Amino acid sequence: MSWRPKVVAFLCRWCAGSAAETAGVMRLRYDPSIVPVIVPCTGRVSPSMIVSAFLNGADGVLIGGCHTPNDCHYVSGNFKAFKRVHLVKKLLQQVGIEPERLRLEWISATEAPKLARVANEFVDEIRRLGPLGGRRA
Repeated sequence: MSWRPKVVAFLCRWCAGSAAETAGVMRLRYDPSIVPVIVPCTGRVSPSMIVSAFLNGADGVLIGGCHTPNDCHYVSGNFKAFKRVHLVKKLLQQVGIEPERLRLEWISATEAPKLARVANEFVDEIRRLGPLGGRRA
């Protein structure tokens, strides 16, 4: 049995989450390794949620927020997400996990093709890195 990566995608309900829904309606294909989790805002994605995803078997975590940091529906959510991702990447590196396993992208609700492209690129990157911790299941 060949290894398939597990990728958790925390998606803002207003933008990246809407883009995921639109991608489905448009029948755009992105890798089924992506497990979307719709959150109210990327600012609500805590470092513990990211670490928990890795501890529970994710090989990668993708966070998709509103189109630009200045376009957040909750004003500062994207800035919070940006700072937290930077912090968690440093933490991952300190414990021997490639920081490339965590990715943050700004994706508008109207950018379903971008969401599909980013998802596929990220899964390809995770495949290149291999399973987290060298496990094969």
